[in-house]
Amino acid sequence: MPSSWHNWSGRLTAQPSRVVEPRDCAAVAAAVKDAARAGLRVKAVGSGHSFSEIAVPDDVSLRLTHLDGIIDCDESTGIVTVAAGTPLHRLNKALAERGLALENMGDIDRQTISGATATSTHGTGAKFGSISTQIRRLEIVLADGSIVTCSPTERPDLFSAARVSLGALGIVTAVTLQCVPAFALHVVEETMSLDRAVEELDSFVDDNDHFEFFWFPHSRLASTRRTTRLPANAHLQPISQRRSKFDDDFLTDVVFERLLRFGSRYQRTIPAITRVGARALGGRDFTDMSHNAFASKRDIRFNEGEYAIAREDADDVLREIRRWTESHDEKISFPLEVRFVAADDIPLAPTYQRDTCYIAFHQYHRMQYATYFAALEGIFGAVGGRPHWGKMHSLSADELRGLYPEFDRFVDLRDEVDPTGIFTNAYLNRTLGAPANGARR
Repeated sequence: MPSSWHNWSGRLTAQPSRVVEPRDCAAVAAAVKDAARAGLRVKAVGSGHSFSEIAVPDDVSLRLTHLDGIIDCDESTGIVTVAAGTPLHRLNKALAERGLALENMGDIDRQTISGATATSTHGTGAKFGSISTQIRRLEIVLADGSIVTCSPTERPDLFSAARVSLGALGIVTAVTLQCVPAFALHVVEETMSLDRAVEELDSFVDDNDHFEFFWFPHSRLASTRRTTRLPANAHLQPISQRRSKFDDDFLTDVVFERLLRFGSRYQRTIPAITRVGARALGGRDFTDMSHNAFASKRDIRFNEGEYAIAREDADDVLREIRRWTESHDEKISFPLEVRFVAADDIPLAPTYQRDTCYIAFHQYHRMQYATYFAALEGIFGAVGGRPHWGKMHSLSADELRGLYPEFDRFVDLRDEVDPTGIFTNAYLNRTLGAPANGARR
């Protein structure tokens, strides 16, 4: 079995000493015990769609491929238990067959349910939380190999923290979710001036169930996406297969990717390329079932950072980003993505106790990103921005402690359930600090 590992963008690689593919929870527990006896660290790996180093497996790579599918489903209540290695796109189809859906989700559906919730993966919609807010129960293998369950009434402190665990508390093997009856979405995509998108931001966010927009920094255009929730029996008018293939397979995967590859060699052409991309986005109006409408195809490789800021700071931050991009000669190949998420009570969720505007920033994987990403981190840092755990950022435990009121309580719990750092890696040592008894080599 090949032992090499890399993340989706290809920026991160690892050569774990062991690769284990457990077939059930008991096998996960056995793998953790074996690693503990050998003095090795363990990382559960899913789709590799995190851009940060959060899932890099140094010693034992625990691939949860076989922990897949719905374990239990109560269609009358919408309570569904899912094996931790289930990718979101397969979960969505299985839920749809049962007349159910996730309440909200992001625009990528390749992640596993455990990876998505561990990093507080989110969609957009000011009245809706991240996927982690839909969790009602978790099954976890702890560092001593014990298998525990937690919920609001069973080990509530562990449950509260483990909804966004960063993989630091144990190996999640099953996730119980509160799902909702299946529903449709009416989506209107429209290109408008960036000035209008920012000036009317509050009305766009409040007057739509879901709102987001993309902005290519070398243009003054925003591609907006306004979405309304409809009952499942609404008349559907999905994007035709022909239009989808033209937009996603041809324009994006062939034309835009080749232009970006050319631009990475001749970077003076990047502003013109991105202006073409900005004009090509938008102009669609369709209605489809939620799992089809939320997710979009993303095959062009890129690197990404994302920060969560207070919603009330969105206007000023967007204007500051625009000032920086217009006053620097940095060539930026991908758009910024602006989304909105409701506050929650999850200790290490970037949305903890704060209605949030998320701003994601990207760069084509063949281009350098350091200057641009560092500049944006500085802008977000000035307003107390919290980084998305699955995206690139440079913050340390000392810096993060000041952003999260419950930070030390989370670390204390981590030290209680994993005192020797079986589940740690370099990223977690940087962001949480080394475990109480010292990180393993």
